Amino acid sequence: MAISRFLIGGVASALLLTGGLFLWAGYTQVAEKELLPDPPPALAAIPVAGPNAPTRGPAPPALPAAKEASREERRFNRFDRDRNDRISRVELMSSRTAAFRKLDKDGNNLLTFEEWAAATGARFAGADGDRSGDLTRAEFATTAPKRAAKAKCSC
Repeated sequence: MAISRFLIGGVASALLLTGGLFLWAGYTQVAEKELLPDPPPALAAIPVAGPNAPTRGPAPPALPAAKEASREERRFNRFDRDRNDRISRVELMSSRTAAFRKLDKDGNNLLTFEEWAAATGARFAGADGDRSGDLTRAEFATTAPKRAAKAKCSC
């Protein structure tokens, strides 16, 4: 008698759980439909002037040439993903696969916190002069790798 009650309770629990999952899946589908706006209607074709159409006013002035970015500016911009003139730790580490390999001391393609903190924490803290938690352009320039000395002759 006790075993049959146990089995009936188990079957009833399984049915309730299955029904709950179906209800939950239905609610999430309804919620997704309510959150997504309808796509905008197709835009009408914008009329374009022909090659012989008259122009209005004087010709626009020529755009000034962009200044050539220095090596450090290009390097900084490569890491500054959100273009806010500051590099966060996440931005600094996002594209550094070679640096990752150097940090992974045991070579298992997994970086433990100890491996990472030992090398990058001290370097970032040393470069972050104002202790703000991110690097300005001037602070980032201090992290540039030192260039190898070039040979004086081509022997």
